[in-house]
Amino acid sequence: MPLNLKSGEVLTIALVNFEPLRITGLRSILEPDPQISVRVADVDDVLADPSIALVLFGLPNPPSFGQMSRLRVERPNLKLIVVGSLREDETIIDALAVGAKGYVEETARPEQLLQAIEIVHNGSIWAPRRVLSLFVDRILQFSTKPVRRHNNHFTEREQQVLRLLVAARSNREIAETLGIEERTVKAYIKNLMSKVGVDNRVALSMYAAST
Repeated sequence: MPLNLKSGEVLTIALVNFEPLRITGLRSILEPDPQISVRVADVDDVLADPSIALVLFGLPNPPSFGQMSRLRVERPNLKLIVVGSLREDETIIDALAVGAKGYVEETARPEQLLQAIEIVHNGSIWAPRRVLSLFVDRILQFSTKPVRRHNNHFTEREQQVLRLLVAARSNREIAETLGIEERTVKAYIKNLMSKVGVDNRVALSMYAAST
């Protein structure tokens, strides 16, 4: 099943952190599509090659997200899909929290992998439905709760910004709700990420939603 890409578009995909047999299997799925270019790479290779638009990342056991976090910090527009064996929902949520846009089981059918790639490439998220439901439930529950963890480290205004952020409000919507400038919202979010020790909005939201 070829990807539904724009005419003449070539999607360069890097395979990172996979064993040789897994690489062979992924190549056999991806390379028949003339609109896909496959590279076997490490994190440094990906950071050095701006033509790479999407990464399939093999999740180690036990899970480690340091390399993924580095990719998201240094290449924020890079699309990242984690490929792993069946794991607890919390592990998948953690992967999404550090910036992954998709999670595909190792046992997925080839057409499912290609569908995940197409959906993530087009700007959406691919993950088991139960995990997405849990993610949404946490956001909705948190939107009516105060921040509990390290509460004394947050000002009242920071808590307001954080609750609206986790409720999936944009910077503009947060600014309008609180009656402040959008640039002020950005400053609050940057400060909150620094206090919590994360480097993106998703990780900040998941930190708060898990308290």
